[in-house]
Amino acid sequence: MKYHVLYNPKAGNGTGETETKNIEKHLAGEEIVYYDLTQNDTAELIAGFPLCDKIVVSGGDGTLNRFINDTADMEISHDVYYFATGSGNDFIHDLGGNKDDAPVLINEYIKDLPEVTVNGKTYKFLNGVGYGIDGYCCEIGDKLREKSDKPVNYAGIAIKGLLFHFKPRNAEIDVDGKKYSFKKVWLAPTMHGRFYGGGMNITPAQDRLKCETETCGVLHGSGKLKTLMVFPSIFKGEHVKHTEMFAPLCGNRITVKFDKPTAVQIDGETILGVTEYSIASRAVVKAAKAESDVG
Repeated sequence: MKYHVLYNPKAGNGTGETETKNIEKHLAGEEIVYYDLTQNDTAELIAGFPLCDKIVVSGGDGTLNRFINDTADMEISHDVYYFATGSGNDFIHDLGGNKDDAPVLINEYIKDLPEVTVNGKTYKFLNGVGYGIDGYCCEIGDKLREKSDKPVNYAGIAIKGLLFHFKPRNAEIDVDGKKYSFKKVWLAPTMHGRFYGGGMNITPAQDRLKCETETCGVLHGSGKLKTLMVFPSIFKGEHVKHTEMFAPLCGNRITVKFDKPTAVQIDGETILGVTEYSIASRAVVKAAKAESDVG
């Protein structure tokens, strides 16, 4: 039996390859084979692995997102583990773990994942879809990474964005046919788990295994200073106390429309110039799969 470790060298601000080798202290005595995900076709690799072998995905949330989308059209019969070596690591935090912990079995977490459609293309997602100041932060972070290998300070980007650069949008949100209108929207992510953005506990009641619906958390209606005061409380999930400016909307089909284009991030991966995204929940995906299997 072998452990096939699929790693992303770009994870963890470019430390992914080095950090991945830390897995050897957890798999002492095991046969390990390493594969650079940026140089290989994930689906083709997995198709060639014997069923008795194990797969380990090593990287951050973006690496996991790439893995689940690269393998979206195939049934994986292998045991799949995750070894966190990213910079944000929201998925492993949601599971109660930390970076560099022993690889954790994730088959149940990557099954029947929700989907988001943006600009006519559909993606699976693991943590959440960020829209607003969080998408803006990913956009700026991507630009900074192109210029330097230094770690990106997303908290600093968010604070500067709130104060000087990002302008809140107006939003129309449809949740299972019920329509909502919000003014001055700073955030409107739809979440499958609790954490995104490097530790922001935006939807503390969301349980990725027990909840069949997804939650759109809307931070809205406040000025810059009030938003800046409340923003740090998101990391502890205490922002939900501010019911006058935070609305959690749960549903199976969610569509969010902004009145002006902004960046959207899917598990930390950025798409620019988006005015609308639509969500199909885990329950919707499971139902569609069951119907397809019967047909």
